[in-house]
Amino acid sequence: MTCQVFYRKWRPQTLADLVGQEHVAHTLKNALSSGRIAQAYLFCGPRGTGKTSTGRILAKAVNCTTNQGKGEPCNTCPMCLSITEGSSMDVIEIDAASNTGVDDIRELKEKVQYAPALANYKVYIIDEVHMLSNSASNALLKTLEEPPPRVIFILATTEIHKVLPTIMSRCQRFDFHRVSLSDMSRKLEKISQAEGINIEPEALKLIARSAGGSFRDGENLLQQIATTYGTEISLPQVQAALGISGDERIKTLAENILKKDIKNGLQTLNAVVADGIDLKQFRRELLDYLRQIMLLNSGAEGSLELTADEKKALQKVSAITNLEGITKAIKAFSQLDFSSDTASSLSFELALVDASLNPDTAPATIPPQAKLPAPKTEKPAVSNEPPQKEAKAEIQDKTKNASEPAAASRTGAKESAPKLTRTAIPVEEKPKYTAPAPPKEEEKVLIGAGDVIEQLKVSWKNILDQAPDNLKRSAAVAILRSAGVRPVSIEKNVVTLSFKYKYHKDKIEELENRKVTAEIISNFVGRTCTLVCISEAETNHLVKEAQKLGAQIISVEEK
Repeated sequence: MTCQVFYRKWRPQTLADLVGQEHVAHTLKNALSSGRIAQAYLFCGPRGTGKTSTGRILAKAVNCTTNQGKGEPCNTCPMCLSITEGSSMDVIEIDAASNTGVDDIRELKEKVQYAPALANYKVYIIDEVHMLSNSASNALLKTLEEPPPRVIFILATTEIHKVLPTIMSRCQRFDFHRVSLSDMSRKLEKISQAEGINIEPEALKLIARSAGGSFRDGENLLQQIATTYGTEISLPQVQAALGISGDERIKTLAENILKKDIKNGLQTLNAVVADGIDLKQFRRELLDYLRQIMLLNSGAEGSLELTADEKKALQKVSAITNLEGITKAIKAFSQLDFSSDTASSLSFELALVDASLNPDTAPATIPPQAKLPAPKTEKPAVSNEPPQKEAKAEIQDKTKNASEPAAASRTGAKESAPKLTRTAIPVEEKPKYTAPAPPKEEEKVLIGAGDVIEQLKVSWKNILDQAPDNLKRSAAVAILRSAGVRPVSIEKNVVTLSFKYKYHKDKIEELENRKVTAEIISNFVGRTCTLVCISEAETNHLVKEAQKLGAQIISVEEK
C-alpha cells in the first residue's frame, strides 16, 4: 500500500485550518452562520495556496448534518467523511484542463438539473477554469447566473486574467494570497513534529523559502528530503538536496562587486568555476543576496526576517555602496542567459565587469577626426575698437586679400605686394585689454564650432564612406551621397544640412533616415547632434513655372 503524500495527508479540513488566508475563512464563516451562501464562487491565486481545499471545506460545511450548514464542518458525520474521502456523489470535481470543450459543459448542464442524491447541496468544483474554451465558457454563463435550486459552483484558477469578465461578474470572487515565509515555516514545523522528523531550524527555513509561497511545493520538498536522509535532517543535507551551494564566496563576490574590485571579483569567480559549482544556481543565490542588501539599504529590511547576526553582516556590506550601485549589479546579473552554454563563465565575467565599472571614470571615446584643437589660454589680443567692429573689419580684410591676387595678375606684382603688406598686421602688435570681460555662456558652447563645420564640409564624403556597415545599408546614405547635399553650420549641437533639391530634403526628414543621418554626424563630431534640413531655392525657370501650376518633384537624377 502506497504512503499518502504530505500535501494530501495534511490538507486543511476546516476553515480554521487555513493558513495565510484568514480573510477568506472569515468571510465564509459569516456567510455560513447567516445562511447567505452564494450560488457561485471564484477562487483565484497562486498554486498551492488552498483554493481546492477551501472548496471542499465549503462543500462539507453546507452539507454537514451535525451543524446543519451553519458553521464549520464537524468532519465526523457520514456526509463530511464521504466528501473528505472523495466518495460523495453530490460533490463533483472537474478538471477544466482536460474537459475544455463545449460538449463537456453541455453534459454538465444536463446533469445539473438532477437534485442532490443524499446531500443538501450539489457542489461542482471546477479547477483551472481559465482553461475552458470561449464557447464552453459562454455555454456555462446561463447556468452560473440561474442555477437550479440546491446547486453551488466553485471555480478555481491560477490565471484570473484569462477568465471571461462575464463569468467573474456572476461569481463571488476571493483572492488567495501567496503564503508568507513565517506561515510556511510554522506549517512545515508542525508537520515535521507530527511525522517525527528532527530538522534544523535553518534547514526548515530554507525549505520554506524554496517553496515560493506554495504549501504543496513546501510539503513535497519536506517529504522528499525526509525520504532521502531519514528523520535526522541537517542544513548541508537540505542544501545538497535543493542544489544550493551555500558557498560563502557568494558574499565575497558580492562585496567585490559593490567595492568595484574587478580583479578580486574575477579571481573569486574563477575559483567557483574551478570547483565545478553550477553557475545557474550560484547566480540565483547571488541575486538573492544582492536583493537582501538592496532591501536593507533602502530601509525595507522588515520583510527579510533576518537574525541579528545576519542583519549585522548585511549592514556591513551595505555600508560600502549606495542603492544605485546595488541595483546596477542586480540588473547586470538578472540579464544573464545560460541557455546556449551552461558551462561558460564568460557571460558571468562580463556581467561582473559591467556591474563593477564606474561610469564617472570611464574615458569617453571621441573619433580622431572630431578632436578639436584646445582653445588658447592667453588673453585675447584685440584692438581698441569694440570686439564686434574688430570682427567685422577682419572679415573685410580677408575678403580683400582673397580678391587681390586676381588684381595683381593684371597690374603686376609691384602693386599687389604693398597691399598684402598693409593688411598683414601681426597679432602681438595689437593693443590688449587690461581686464577683458569673461566670455558669455553661449560663446563657451560655440568654441571650435567653425573648425567642426569646416571638417564636416571637407570630410563629408569620407564621413559617409567610414559609416558603420549597419548604417551604410540605409537609404539615407545613398541620398546623402547625391550631389547638392552639404553641411552649412553647427550651433551648439544642431547641425544644418542644405539640400539642392527639396525631394532629397523631404526624404532625409523621414524618421528613420533622419535618425541615421544624425547618428553618422554624431559619431564624427563626438557628441549627440540633432538635424535641421533646409533646401536651396530652385534655379531652373522651367521647374519654377511647373511648380506654380501645382507640379511636384518626385525624383531627381544627376547628369
